[in-house]
Amino acid sequence: MGTNVLISGHCDERFAAVREAFEENFTRRGDIGAAVSLIFAGETVVDLRGGWRDAARTGPWEADTVVNLWSTTKGVGAICFAMLADRGLMSYEDRVADYWPAFGANGKDQVTIGMLLSHQAGLSGFDTPAAVGDLLAGATAADRLAAQAPLWEPGSGSGYHAISIGILATALFERIEGRSLKAFVRDEIAGTLGLDIALGLAPADDGRRAEIIAPPELSSADIGQLTAPQIAALANPPLDPLLPNDPAWRAADLASANGHSNAAALARLYAHFYRGVGKDALAMATQARIEGVDLVLGLPARWAAGFLLNSDGIYGPNEAAFGHSGWGGSFAFADPAADLAMSYTMNRMGTLLRDDPRNLALIGAAYASL
Repeated sequence: MGTNVLISGHCDERFAAVREAFEENFTRRGDIGAAVSLIFAGETVVDLRGGWRDAARTGPWEADTVVNLWSTTKGVGAICFAMLADRGLMSYEDRVADYWPAFGANGKDQVTIGMLLSHQAGLSGFDTPAAVGDLLAGATAADRLAAQAPLWEPGSGSGYHAISIGILATALFERIEGRSLKAFVRDEIAGTLGLDIALGLAPADDGRRAEIIAPPELSSADIGQLTAPQIAALANPPLDPLLPNDPAWRAADLASANGHSNAAALARLYAHFYRGVGKDALAMATQARIEGVDLVLGLPARWAAGFLLNSDGIYGPNEAAFGHSGWGGSFAFADPAADLAMSYTMNRMGTLLRDDPRNLALIGAAYASL
């Protein structure tokens, strides 16, 4: 590692501070392999990559390297729903049960699509014991969640649906559009837009996949101190950070956590979205639907329809910024007020739930360069 990490790609001189911060992520902040991309005023001004795809440091991180995104995947799913709204196929005020009658069981009949995507449905996870295989069970998992009673009154607060939102979202999406989210991303995001983004990863692409590397320290939460919504979301079952290295994980359709991409493709997706989608659809997708202390995260959060909205400067200084971050440190966001889109992907996971020092350095350098 150290100062011998090879950084490749390009960086406009106006954004030299971003390159410096990216280099320091390797020399000072523990990165092993990573990429960062910044699109400003429609122009790619930063597209850098460096380090290694694997913990043994045998394969360099290349331009086409992809890595599991964890919850940065959720922003991709949110953009897909916004595309449906832009096409007039749905409204965020539509009730989920109008498309999926079984979802209305146990008092969930008034949950709207906007409420579901903003983590208000009370289904932050299974309420009976579950294994990792249950998270990857597709329609079976969706039916199980749809039949559950909510863990809190829907609409009364947000509780981060860490994994379950991906299970529910793709089941709902298919009932609206006809394709699963995985198929839609394959056809329209990777296909029509030509962006290197996928839910899961095809075995043919395994040779360019970066290995996920666990955080240097993992503290196990005291289950006795967790609330029911937190247990459902975070501990039933407990998530192993190395799950993305398992082929079964990569084969699933999980729009909450198993997206695979790189910084360049994600920045391009966000830039295309805020610059290309209809103004009304953008406003509806990114309006705040609930804010306050999240029942699962235990932190203040502002949720839109699948996006995390900027607060406390996590995505720079402008309130209009929206995006999503992933467990371990990845992020992708857009800031229409500054006319920029930015993403960072990496394989060595960090330990902080938010304010990862690598993120702060890159985003701070980007805005300092404007």
